Amino acid sequence: MLNQKIKMYSNSSRFPFENLKRSWYKFSRNPLSILGLGLLFIIILSALFAPWIAPYPQHAGKFIDLKERFQPPSTSHLCGTDSMGRDILTRILFGYRISLLLGVVVLSISVPIGVTIGMVAGYCKGTVIETICMRITDIFLSVPPLILAMAVASVLRPNLQNSMLAISLTWWPWYSRLIYGVVSGTRNEFFVQSAEIIGASKVHIMVRELFPQTISTLFTKVTLDMGYAILTGASLSFVGLGAQPPTPDLGTMVSEGSKFLPEQWWMSVFPALAIVLVILAFNLVGDGLRDLFSLERV
Repeated sequence: MLNQKIKMYSNSSRFPFENLKRSWYKFSRNPLSILGLGLLFIIILSALFAPWIAPYPQHAGKFIDLKERFQPPSTSHLCGTDSMGRDILTRILFGYRISLLLGVVVLSISVPIGVTIGMVAGYCKGTVIETICMRITDIFLSVPPLILAMAVASVLRPNLQNSMLAISLTWWPWYSRLIYGVVSGTRNEFFVQSAEIIGASKVHIMVRELFPQTISTLFTKVTLDMGYAILTGASLSFVGLGAQPPTPDLGTMVSEGSKFLPEQWWMSVFPALAIVLVILAFNLVGDGLRDLFSLERV
């Protein structure tokens, strides 16, 4: 009897690892997803260890060296220098910190709001609660996110915190609409009806029964949206509504470099390529997760 219990415990402890190995195998079958994961891993490490791996860490702050201004890419400055003589590669590495922070904060605010509203509206489908929630969502969706974010950011003081708040206020309706569609399609399933029959509360049903059905879709959406949130933040910074100089923001660097095109092309090209790489990395990983979850449903 004791041996059987030990065997059952060992099998159950290996079960999560077997699922993890199986999921990794499915994910790794897509070489582009592996490329995106590796690229994302490098970007995150570069952002975390920027103070130690950047060639000129002091150039990330208030630093001016007019003797080194407008230096083209070379061995001493791989991406050249800007109008203040600051190393562009250093500012790109520190700029990744700002971009990743913006994406994490925006999604940390907008996802809970959107998921809560969408789940309540989906479970209460056909009631006044659903009508109120979804009409408010439709009002926000009727305005393009970038335009609405620019309108909100222009009212507030232009800085990084307010740009995060402005983007978050425009991002939650997409999650509300997404979760509403998933929940409204599963609210009449047998497991939900069984929970209602035994007297489970509405909160219990939404949290313990319906929310797990949305995790795969939600996780894929969050991964894909990280890149778009970073792009929106860079767009706000480009027009002067995001992080302000001398903060090393990628959108601000592209905006400043555009004034000196085409002679000092490196000032805009390299920060723009940095934005493209981080968006590409998140999109490739998101595509891999989408394919993984779609295979698991089959």
